[in-house]
Amino acid sequence: MLVLDRRQGRWEDRMFRDFPSYLRPGDCLVINDSKVFPSRLYGHRAGVYSRPVGKNNPKRHQNLSGRVEVFLLRPVSEDRKTWQALVRPGRKMRTGERVRFDERLEAEIIARGEYGERTIRFLSDGDIYEMLDRVGHVPLPPYIRRADLPVDRDRYQTVYAREVGSVAAPTAGFHFTPEILSRCREQGAEVARVTLHVGLGTFQPVHTENVEEHRLHAEHYEIPAESLVTMHAAKRIVAVGTTSVRTIETYARTHAATGETELFIYPGFEFRMVGALLTNFHLPKSSLLLLVCAFAGREFVLDAYRHAVETGYRFYSYGDCMLIL
Repeated sequence: MLVLDRRQGRWEDRMFRDFPSYLRPGDCLVINDSKVFPSRLYGHRAGVYSRPVGKNNPKRHQNLSGRVEVFLLRPVSEDRKTWQALVRPGRKMRTGERVRFDERLEAEIIARGEYGERTIRFLSDGDIYEMLDRVGHVPLPPYIRRADLPVDRDRYQTVYAREVGSVAAPTAGFHFTPEILSRCREQGAEVARVTLHVGLGTFQPVHTENVEEHRLHAEHYEIPAESLVTMHAAKRIVAVGTTSVRTIETYARTHAATGETELFIYPGFEFRMVGALLTNFHLPKSSLLLLVCAFAGREFVLDAYRHAVETGYRFYSYGDCMLIL
């Protein structure tokens, strides 16, 4: 864990087990308890099947439909049967096409979005998350070049995840164990839960020349009433992860405890509630790195990143972390 002191303009190399020692009575540790669900699905175009190839070998089959991958992004109906999704191959899957995932789950493409995404409607009865648990796959980051395994359903989660809805994990929370959380409380810090369901838009690179023109996809958030009471009573709010920051700072501006947020934080942003931040190391040209630069100062953060690279800190979701005080 790289610890940055903004007031003194210095940093020090520590271990994450030291994190609770930086907390004090009056602190409120804010965690995002959103849970990743199996949002990647594989199926075939419904109504088109395979047929034998060759007269002398009827057991050999040629697939006429082709494999279809559906990546669910967010529900857009109250019954959670209609979703915004990415579909591959996109050009072949047009409005009205149906995808069959197994004998009990089928979906229809009902609309096409501005950026190539699709709106799909599940045609099967029953709880959609139970169905996804049966046929879905864990949406591992693309740099993990292997198929998901059963163990990933627990490993690609924080220990405090409970509200289902994310397609990517709030990875700053990966560092915590129940024991570390207990030690945080022993230091006198309160722990408050918020929920922001992470979508792919959080990780999209910033391609616009002017950062002000970049737009994030809307993500759903909720802050329980008891968490609001704890946060308002705190002397300092310590946010775990950029998703917690965006949730807290959205509330600071809207005073809405639940809703959709498109808040994009970049240098020049005025933080109204967050006083300290625990976050992983982020990639260049990402909105996440811009948020960190807004919180700690661009040159200070980039100097610290150079130190992290030279010292061998690990980046990406399962990498090391940075505490900014």
